[in-house]
Parts: sequence; C-alpha cells; structure tokens
Amino acid sequence: MEAVAHFQREVRAFQDAARQAADAGDAPIVPSCPGWTMSDLVGHLSGVHRFVGVIVRDRLKEPPDFAYLARTESPPDTAGWPAPDRSPTFGPIPGSLLDWFAEGADRLAALFRERAPDEPAWTWWEERTVGFWLRIQVIEAAVHRWDAEGALGTPRPIAEEIAADAIAHTFEVMAPARRAWTQAPAGAGEGFRFVRTDGPGEWVVRFEGEHVRVGDGDFDVELAGTASDLMLFLWHRIPADGLDVRGDRAVLDRYFVLVPPV
Repeated sequence: MEAVAHFQREVRAFQDAARQAADAGDAPIVPSCPGWTMSDLVGHLSGVHRFVGVIVRDRLKEPPDFAYLARTESPPDTAGWPAPDRSPTFGPIPGSLLDWFAEGADRLAALFRERAPDEPAWTWWEERTVGFWLRIQVIEAAVHRWDAEGALGTPRPIAEEIAADAIAHTFEVMAPARRAWTQAPAGAGEGFRFVRTDGPGEWVVRFEGEHVRVGDGDFDVELAGTASDLMLFLWHRIPADGLDVRGDRAVLDRYFVLVPPV
C-alpha cells in the first residue's frame, strides 16, 4: 500500500498548490506545460483520475466511452471550466473544479486500496492490471504536482522512490509507447547511460531499429544527476544543463527525436 500513500500525498500537494493559486487570483500560466494555465492542469489531472477510476471500478476490459464519462462523471454546472479546444483557460479557477478534483482523487485512492494490483483492468499497454494504473498514476501525480508548484514559484523535487521508479518506467513503458504513438524514426544503435547520484541506480538504454534495449553495454553519452533531475529531464520538464553530461552531445540531442513528447 506504499504506492497508494505516495499517490495520496502527491495529489494532496497538487491540490494545495491549486487552491493556493485560486486564492491568489486568476489562474497562473504553468511554465512546464506550454499552453496551459493552472485551470487546464487541474482539469487534465481530474479527467485522468475519472477515466482511470471508471476502468478500475467497473472492471472494464476495453476503454470507457468518452461520451459516457462526460455524462456520468461531470457535474451539471461546469461554467468557467477548461476545455481542450480553448486552452489556455484564463480567469479565476472555479471552486467547483477544485472540489471535483478532490472528490475524484479520493475515489481513485479508495479504489487502489480496495483492488489487488494484479486484478485485470484495461490499459493502453501490454500489462493490463490495476497495478499498472497505480504505478503510472503515482508518477503522473508527482510530475503534475511539480508542474503546479512551478506555476507558483520553485517546485520541490520529486521524492526519490517515485523518481527512480519513473526512470525505469520511462524505459520499460513510456519510451516504447511514445515511439509507437508518434512513429518515431528507427534507432541506429544510439546508447545512453543515466546515473543516479543520490542513491543506487543506473540505466543503459540503446535504440536499435524499433526496439528500446535496457541493460548493460556500450553507450555514447552519459547523464548523471539526482533521481528527481533525471526523471524531470526524461519527462521533458528540465533541460540537460543541470545534469553532468559526458560524451557525444549530438547523440544526446537526438534523444528526444527518438523519444518525442506526446
């Protein structure tokens, strides 16, 4: 249940940042999420929680219908709420949106406590379990908490345990998925070594054709930093300037061609 505790801690910190922004006035721009204000960020994460919650609650074997989600999960009055086709959403952050976020996050946390991690559930990946959703929702809550705090000033680092798992998750799941979703170019054997400086952990990743290989072996460029900084780099939140980079910078520049944002 430690993962559930991580999830709850991160969503509460996210909620604290969002309410602080609401109390201060109009929704601020979120620097790490181009084109979004705090309202858009709250709306995004709220929607993700509702989407995952319905999958886990109803034990779905296929993705939920978005029209059904909109009809059953949204309150009747959404005045001032963000919409994907009109971001950034300026003006006050609606109190009803913040309440909707809190309710959805609490419901999802309760579901994660009730259901076994190996219970079947539809996902967009080859692992189709509740545990897949719990793992990625901890990571997503942490990175968006960082985004929200960054909109107010200086964000706190990602917790070491979450950050280290997010690095592994990037190479196990997100890198192959992003490459498939964006039809990224074939790898030519580019090798990257990521070294954690605040604890044990190193990852050697090679891109060979359509494959992402994780293990030992040669590499062209090495990046060293705290688990939080490595994770934030891999999640397109910070540049490589704050990391210790050694090796071929041209290969480093190619990383985000091979693993583009989505």
